[in-house]
Amino acid sequence: MLNVGIRRPKIDDIKQLNDFFKTVITDTFIKEGIGEKLNDINDEIETKKKYIESDFESNGEKRFFLIALNGDKIIGSIEYGPVSNLIKKCTNNAYKGLIEVGTVFVHPDSQRNGVGNLLLKAIYDILQKNKIEEFCLDSGYNSAQRIWKKKFGDPNYLFKDYWGYGNDHMIWRIKISDCITE
Repeated sequence: MLNVGIRRPKIDDIKQLNDFFKTVITDTFIKEGIGEKLNDINDEIETKKKYIESDFESNGEKRFFLIALNGDKIIGSIEYGPVSNLIKKCTNNAYKGLIEVGTVFVHPDSQRNGVGNLLLKAIYDILQKNKIEEFCLDSGYNSAQRIWKKKFGDPNYLFKDYWGYGNDHMIWRIKISDCITE
């Protein structure tokens, strides 16, 4: 059974966090049937490394991470920050001023144990305390899209075959007040 704690990352966590990103992203690409896209995997890992660096450099002002731990092992992550260029492009800048929640990852060995829900609840609380009323999130991963559709309904934007045949991209706009009542 997992004993999950959630907290802000520390500088000492960077190596483990980077290893965590590599493990989760590689596993996700393999499960999605796109494990051969090594450049895309490496790009995704590098983006997440830059996001965590941005959190530390700005003391959480530009990017804000939370991590989930089981003992001293990182088993999950979530962050929020400015919307990505991809979301700006796909929405024609409609979501430009919103906060994006992203990097919602759970280690393959810890999935389906409620870790993602704990991270979401923690980030909702922080967004609410910071008087942020809505956010967006996006996904190109089929497995994540199923989770987000179950949790948030149909996406506001659906880009059919964006990542190749059968690999859509979806973007949701979500009100915090709708999340808190869950």
